[in-house]
Amino acid sequence: MDNNPYLVSLNHGYAPKENCIYFHCAKEGKKIDYMKANSEIWGQALLDFGYDSKWCTQSYATVMFKGKVSFIEGLRQKQKAFLVINSQLKSPPERLKEIMKTNLEKTTVGRIDIESLSGKKSKEVTIT
Repeated sequence: MDNNPYLVSLNHGYAPKENCIYFHCAKEGKKIDYMKANSEIWGQALLDFGYDSKWCTQSYATVMFKGKVSFIEGLRQKQKAFLVINSQLKSPPERLKEIMKTNLEKTTVGRIDIESLSGKKSKEVTIT
């Protein structure tokens, strides 16, 4: 790790009231090793709304954030995180029920508490 940056993709959900991002991943691996070695996180989320060849423009919205990662151990907190993630990924309800019954204990669930946030979007995009 040697204090080197590391970029990963995450299945995640944003919780506006808590100003945090919940994510899940395997219990072991490079991602976990890096996060445990350094809890400071920098990230980006991008929404691509497509390219308009007539006007040679790309429609997008992007946000950059800085935060601190922590890991959730309690079953109720993991369930709450999965509800947030599922609400944004829109996985089938029966799949969510299966995950909540069988997989939560062996799944790593993390929380990134956002410290700073900035964004940009193309003028054609409206964020609600």
